[in-house]
Amino acid sequence: MSLFFRGDRIVTELDLVRLHKLGAHRMPAGLPDALDLAEQVPSPEVPADVVTMYSQIEILEAGETAPRKLTLCYPEDAEPAQGFISVLSPVGASLLGLRVGGRAHWHTPQGEPRSARVTAILFQPEASGDYTT
Repeated sequence: MSLFFRGDRIVTELDLVRLHKLGAHRMPAGLPDALDLAEQVPSPEVPADVVTMYSQIEILEAGETAPRKLTLCYPEDAEPAQGFISVLSPVGASLLGLRVGGRAHWHTPQGEPRSARVTAILFQPEASGDYTT
């Protein structure tokens, strides 16, 4: 399993189905197996402090002093300059299923290890009653 998906994760059943439909060949190494090991819950039962698809979050990268706002999205909606990060990117895959306070680990395209702590969930679709986004 890759470095980016360590520890306990919670993934909604809907997110899991949609991610598997993207195809394992498109996912970062280790993500399909990690998803299978994650705790799977119905969307209405996911805790509000868990990063789900289309959650808007704040992360604090190691060595930084100011948090950065990101929205975890599917590849077709990714706009990194606007803070929309694909779940298939190393950083996106490392964030999925983390709870507030959890630490994400990933490698840059140049192979450098990076990490960040999830400091807040500003919006989670399921917490607002949206179970289909």
